[in-house]
Amino acid sequence: MSEVKQLQGEEEGGEGGEEGQTAERRRSKTMSRKEMARDLRRRRLAGQVDPEEGELLKTIDSQRPRTRADCVNGPRPCLFVSCKHNLYLDVNPETGSIKLNFPDKEIQELEHTCALDVAEKGGITLEEVGEIMNLTRERIRQVETRGLMKLREATEAEPPISARKP
Repeated sequence: MSEVKQLQGEEEGGEGGEEGQTAERRRSKTMSRKEMARDLRRRRLAGQVDPEEGELLKTIDSQRPRTRADCVNGPRPCLFVSCKHNLYLDVNPETGSIKLNFPDKEIQELEHTCALDVAEKGGITLEEVGEIMNLTRERIRQVETRGLMKLREATEAEPPISARKP
């Protein structure tokens, strides 16, 4: 359901409609690097940049886990959203754009924040993965199929172990 349809539904029937119905998920939101830089410039010109921000970032960076062993028993929800395993946002390495996977939630509201924690849990259904990733079950199935196809192609391209030279 699009955000517009969702908002129209909220105006007409209130939030969530009848009790017991689950609320619709909001689509993820992507912000370009240019948009973020423009916003930072506006804040700096308006004098809205916190002078303590630099010190805070240095402190956070010194506490940031560097390996899985450092974070496996760390506090949850994991507040290090810049980690590539954090589920709150994704950063496109080519464009630098940021995709907020849960634009309507704060990180403290998420049940799972680390993909590695979810992987350690073991096998879960497509529905559960979709809920964790804020995607539909069908989209998760498509991603799974695509990943399996890539693995199959990679293993077919390698020669068998018996044919390799020692």
